[in-house]
Amino acid sequence: MCRPPVTYPLPPRIDQPPRFPAMQKEQSAAPSILVIEDDEHIAQVLKFMLERQGYHVVHAADGRVACKHIESAAGQPALVLLDVMLPYVDGFEIVHVMRSNAKWAAVPIVMLTAKTMERDIVRALDAGANDYIVKPFQPNELLARTRRFVRLPS
Repeated sequence: MCRPPVTYPLPPRIDQPPRFPAMQKEQSAAPSILVIEDDEHIAQVLKFMLERQGYHVVHAADGRVACKHIESAAGQPALVLLDVMLPYVDGFEIVHVMRSNAKWAAVPIVMLTAKTMERDIVRALDAGANDYIVKPFQPNELLARTRRFVRLPS
């Protein structure tokens, strides 16, 4: 007799509130992190992890949306987690757009990508990224690197 496959629940969708509201800081006091990631599953995992730690997460699903957000946002995030391989505008170009915008020039950028070649890492850091994490990432490492750039209010 065959048993049904085991399924595991996915983290909440990006447009749904987090499941742990008691663990959330007030949204206005929470540092904002812009996640630029085209893979919906990875974006959901990142949003879930970061919101559980008390951060406010804004998601851009492709390079074009990210560029529009950079040009039109009233405020800047405390950190940007940026994929390299994105539709329309790649992550390297987004780093250039951010660094050439006076309001966004000092925002820390952590590249989050499957590109593991040394030349890609050097290219990202030379373009102005502050750090580089290779996918698949370890959640605790990503959170530690996030804390390195962004401190939650006490």
